[in-house]
Amino acid sequence: MTRMLLAAMAGLAGVILAAPALADDGPKIDTGDTAWMLASTALVLLMTVPGLALFYAGMVRKKNVLATMMQSFSIAAVVSVVWTVIGYSLAFGGGNAYVGDLSRLFMAGFAEGWDKPFTLGSGASAVATTIPESVFFMFQMTFAIVTPALITGAFADRMKFSALLLFTVLWSILIYSPVAHWVWHPNGWIFALGALDFAGGTVVHINAGVAGLVCALVLGKRVGFGHDNMAPFNLGLAVIGAGLLWVGWFGFNAGSALGAGARAGMALLVTQVAAAAATIAWLLAEWATKGRPSVLGAISGAVAGLVAITPASGFVLPMHALIIGVVAGLAGFWGATALKHMCGYDDSLDAFGVHGICGIVGSLLTGVFAYGALSATPATPAGYAGSFDQFLLQLYATVAVFVFSAIGTFILLQVTNVIVGLRVSEEEEREGLDVTQHGERLA
Repeated sequence: MTRMLLAAMAGLAGVILAAPALADDGPKIDTGDTAWMLASTALVLLMTVPGLALFYAGMVRKKNVLATMMQSFSIAAVVSVVWTVIGYSLAFGGGNAYVGDLSRLFMAGFAEGWDKPFTLGSGASAVATTIPESVFFMFQMTFAIVTPALITGAFADRMKFSALLLFTVLWSILIYSPVAHWVWHPNGWIFALGALDFAGGTVVHINAGVAGLVCALVLGKRVGFGHDNMAPFNLGLAVIGAGLLWVGWFGFNAGSALGAGARAGMALLVTQVAAAAATIAWLLAEWATKGRPSVLGAISGAVAGLVAITPASGFVLPMHALIIGVVAGLAGFWGATALKHMCGYDDSLDAFGVHGICGIVGSLLTGVFAYGALSATPATPAGYAGSFDQFLLQLYATVAVFVFSAIGTFILLQVTNVIVGLRVSEEEEREGLDVTQHGERLA
C-alpha cells in the first residue's frame, strides 16, 4: 500500500512538473528586455519633448521661442498618427528592397501574436527579438518623431506653421519610412549590403541634416541675417535641452540593442565617452580660434559626439568611441562655423552643421572602427576593428541616403509651396512667429 501511494504521488508530481512544458506553445517574451525597451522608448521621446524643444527654443530670439517649441510638440503628435496609419507599415512591412508593404496599414494584424516575441522579416535574414511588436512599434515611432523635428533647426524663424505640418507628413511617409526600410529591415537593400547603422546615423542624422540643408537653401536666409542681432534668447533653456538630449540618447543608442544585454551596455558606455570627448574637442577648437570657450560650444559639442557615435554605438569599443568623439567635435565645429560662413547659407541652428556633418563622420568611421566580434559582418572578421571593405560599404550607404534625402526633400518643399506656401511674409517674420502664427507671446 505504501509503495502504491508513493508511486501515485510520484505520478502526480510528474504531471504537475510537466504542466508548464505542456502549456509551452512557443518562445516567450523576456520581461527584462521588455522593461528596458519600455524605458528606452520613454527616453527617446524625452529627446524631442521636452529635450529638443528646449534646446532649439533657447537658441532662437525671444519672439520665436513659443513657435519653436510648438514645432517639436506638434511634430510629436502628427508623426505619431502618421506612423500608426501608414509610416510603420512602409518602414517595417515586408515589401521589397526599397519600401515596405501595406500589411501593417492602420496597424492591421496587431491582434495576432500580440503577446508573443516579435520577429522582423522572415527566412534566414529574419531578426528575432524577445519583446512584443507593440514595444518595437512604439520604440521606432520615437525615432520617426525626432528625425523631422531635427530638421526644424535649419529653417527656424521663417517657415509657416501650415507648411511645417504638411511637409512633415509628406517627408515622414515618403523619405523617412523608405530609408528606415532600406537600413533596418532585413529586406532592405542597405541591410542586405552589409552597411552598418546601429541606431540611426543614416536613417536619422544624415537624413535630417541633409533635409535641413535643402530647407535652408530653398527658404533662403532670415530677414536681417548678417546684420541684425540674432543671439540666442536664453542659453539656459538650451543647456537644459542639451542635458535632456544627452540622457535620452542612452535610450536612443543602448535601446537599439532591443534588449538588456552586453551590447546595450557597450552602446551605453561608448555613447558617454564619445559625447564627452566631442565636448572637449569643440571647446578646445573654439578656445584656440575665438579666444574663449562658450556654453553654446559645449552643448553643441556634446550633441556632435552623440550624433557621430549613433551609427557605431553597438559596434565599437570605448577607445574607438573616444576617437570618434574627438573627430566629431572638430568636424562639427568646422561645419557650424567655417563651412556655413564659407558657403553663405543660413542653417539657423546648425541642423546640417551638426547632424549632417557628424552623421557622415560617424557613418564612415563605423567602417574604420567596427569591431568584428560586435559587428559580425564578413567585412570585419572577429577580432579585428574595421576594414577597407566595410568603409566602402559605409560610404556607399552614406552617399545613397544623402542623395535620396536631398532630392526628395527638394521635391516635397516645392509641393508644399504650391499647396500652402513655405515662408511667412517679411512683416510676419519681423514681428515674430509666436504672434503671427499662434497669436501668443512669451511673457
